Amino acid sequence: MNSSQEEKQAVPSEKMSYWNEQRKGTNFMNSTSLPDNYGAAKEQGIEFVRLAPDKWSKDRDFLFNDKPDANINADFLIGSSDKYVGIVEADFARLKADLDAAEAKGMKVIITVLSLPGDRWRQFNGAKNDDRIWNDTEYHKQAAQFWKDLAARLKNHPAVIGYNLINEPHPETGTGFHDFWTQDYSDWYAKVEHTAADLNSLYDTITKEIRTVDQTTPIILDSGLYATPWAFTYLKPINDPNVLYAFHMYEPYEMTSQNKKKGFTYSYPGSVKVGDDEREKEFNHQALKQFVEPVAKWASDHNIPANRIIASEFGTNRMVQGAERYMSDLISIFNEYGWHWAFYAFREDTWDGMDYELGSEKPNWKYWDAIEKGEQPLRGTVDNPIWNEIKESLTK
Repeated sequence: MNSSQEEKQAVPSEKMSYWNEQRKGTNFMNSTSLPDNYGAAKEQGIEFVRLAPDKWSKDRDFLFNDKPDANINADFLIGSSDKYVGIVEADFARLKADLDAAEAKGMKVIITVLSLPGDRWRQFNGAKNDDRIWNDTEYHKQAAQFWKDLAARLKNHPAVIGYNLINEPHPETGTGFHDFWTQDYSDWYAKVEHTAADLNSLYDTITKEIRTVDQTTPIILDSGLYATPWAFTYLKPINDPNVLYAFHMYEPYEMTSQNKKKGFTYSYPGSVKVGDDEREKEFNHQALKQFVEPVAKWASDHNIPANRIIASEFGTNRMVQGAERYMSDLISIFNEYGWHWAFYAFREDTWDGMDYELGSEKPNWKYWDAIEKGEQPLRGTVDNPIWNEIKESLTK
């Protein structure tokens, strides 16, 4: 990097100034581009959208009807996670049109991806983790080239206010660490530092490549083990004024991931069995705050201001008893710290479990009829506690 580039990086960019005040957003991870949702989100007081377009490369039968994946080697934008050779032009045209629609509605967008070279998203990989990127730095180079190519095309797009380099990275899973409740991060990281399994090395490689073509768009880095707050322990800040750091919050997962098939054993607040040893732990407002405390401690230790932290995904199945209180407690904690936040999700079309406008009831036949036709169902017609909590928090 030359001296003039370093001078440009000396102060936060104009795009970074968007994040100077607390922002409240949501996630779009739908089966296809749904541009009308930007306007609907804007009407609800949502300020930004975290967009993952990866599902756009898959057939409806695979996404909606549990049929085999007819495009198993097709990964949106990157072509194939087996080897990156260039951005797929047809995919980029669809993404560009979607971002143009967001701009037309006055919505800001964080771009993220579920797959990188050597790291195909688990749900597109036979429900198995793809850990190649954590074992071979050649995939680090391919990932960096992909992001460099994408940044060169998107750096001047007015809707784009962040590149979230990879959704929920998990170097731990390929290297013997999987349970933060019972395992020690210090011991694990000492073994993988400076190897392909070092998330910091991956981020350093990608960030440096992006900055050769785009010095101003904010870069957003998830913590490890699926963006758990606990993995901030080993995350290293990057010397760049246009970087933010992100985590996800679905804990206790045993509670938030409940569904009709699993059954609804747990409620909030309440006791939940967690970790490999299945120990009972009481979850309430205090316990949730303790769970995200590693983020606050890390930020304090490294002098990272609150406006550079994003709780970029959080949520619970809307049918869990106490779901509205769980969401309210999390939002109050994020607001107390002054962190940006984005709930999961707004008008998800492939799954209704976190479509909070539906309340706690099962969708009716009109909902499924619209989904079958590829249309967006009517929502927001029922007054419900969980959506009221979210909507009120968006407009405060």
